[in-house]
Formats: sequence, C-alpha cells, structure tokens
Amino acid sequence: MTLEIKNEFGSIDISSDVIATIAGGAAVECYGIIGMASKHQVRDQIADILGRDNYSKGVIVTNNNGTLDVDMYIIVAYGTKISEIANNVQSTVKYTLEKTLNLTVNSVNIYIQGVRVINLDDEE
Repeated sequence: MTLEIKNEFGSIDISSDVIATIAGGAAVECYGIIGMASKHQVRDQIADILGRDNYSKGVIVTNNNGTLDVDMYIIVAYGTKISEIANNVQSTVKYTLEKTLNLTVNSVNIYIQGVRVINLDDEE
C-alpha cells in the first residue's frame, strides 16, 4: 500500500514501509523502549527485538482518506512506567510523522509485546 500526495509539481508516492521505518525509528529513540517487536511473534518466528530493516513487521500503517492510523508493537524496559512510555511514544511518533512527511496522523496505538530487563553490561 502506498500513500499518494498530489501538489502543483506532480505526485509523490510514499510506501507504508517508509512510514513504518520512520515511525519505528522515532519510537526506538524514546526513553524506556528496548525495541520493536513483531505483531505476529509466533508466526514470524521472531521472538527477538526487530532491527531497523524489519520495523515494518512491528508497525502497521493504515491510510483512511489521507489520515494515518499507526499501530506499534513495542518492548519496554522493566521498572519503567508503561503508561508514560506509551504516551511519550504516541506524541513523538505523531510529531515526527506530521513534521517529516507533512501527513495528518489520526491515532497512534501502542501494543506492549513484552517487558525486558536491561543488562547494564550490554549497554557499555
């Protein structure tokens, strides 16, 4: 699925995978997010955190007459307040998509797929 934008210079087709990559990149930068997860972890046989190349498996973009609905499947850090993280991700993703692509975002729905303990030795 692509989103088509027309202006006085012509038309622009934006793939859903591009929108998903931008949204996933914005989400991963938020505090408390370990990474993106696949919507269908069992079917896709991906129990791990998705890499940047696979964000489209963890972000579902729906176009409703020029407005976007974004569903995101994330993994959060243990010991963080999930509601605050989800709120932060929603506002960050909405802002990023609206400013980067000049699109109207109707909703950003967050689905928590897991909670992971951060190993401080891995971060160094």
